[in-house]
Amino acid sequence: MITCLGDALFPRVGVAAVKMLRRLGVAVEFPAAQTCCGQPAYNAGFADAARTSGRAFLRAFAGGGYVVSISGSCAAMVRDGYPRLFAGRPEEAAAAELAARTFEFSEFLIDVLGVGELPVRAVRPSSGDPGRVGDPGRVGGPGRVGSAHVPGSRVATFHHSCHARRLLGVSEQPERLLAMVDGLEYRPLEHPELCCGFGGTFAVKMARISSAMVDEKVDAVLASGADLLVGLDMSCLMNIEGRLRRRGSGVEVRHLAEVLAAGWQA
Repeated sequence: MITCLGDALFPRVGVAAVKMLRRLGVAVEFPAAQTCCGQPAYNAGFADAARTSGRAFLRAFAGGGYVVSISGSCAAMVRDGYPRLFAGRPEEAAAAELAARTFEFSEFLIDVLGVGELPVRAVRPSSGDPGRVGDPGRVGGPGRVGSAHVPGSRVATFHHSCHARRLLGVSEQPERLLAMVDGLEYRPLEHPELCCGFGGTFAVKMARISSAMVDEKVDAVLASGADLLVGLDMSCLMNIEGRLRRRGSGVEVRHLAEVLAAGWQA
């Protein structure tokens, strides 16, 4: 599951996830018919519109194996939202079946594949890399996975996105994967349970509250002394990175899949 944001703004994350899965011996298929999971409509209270998207999503992923998402938020929509959204409707069984085989990326690596070690070392973008996310003034950008990186010790911190942590119970899995990266020192954020303030339409409807929340998150990132911020959801990371840049910080921001793919040594 690539997700809308991943497809439109951060395709490099999907590429990194596919590279990692294939390196770990997983056969990866990409259903070209996949659509939005319906989460934006669902969160905004438009259940019927969410079901319309959800039905197309159910058809796209019918009859397959595991579904691995690069977003804890979208995975939570399928796992937690679909059973409720389609309860008592003809799609109820299909929704429950899909929910049972849908996993967030780090969760799949740890809980399904049982990954215990990885041939990964810490790397940093070389100067002038056009795919570098950490360039001040440059937010996002498609980037290039696995290119223009050089070995180098890193200090990383991790943002626990709300849906992954609260709805999926994904917390220690990404931290265990970061601990497998040679040359990377992990420093937990203070108050890791706090939201970054994005929340989709919340950031638009409650802009002042959202800004205060992301400032609090950025304060914690800077206080950690990390030069790399890692997360599981590009929506959250996009929000935090935007605030980092506006405050003049060059902390690099990456999805976990990118960190693992770029540092692969085997």
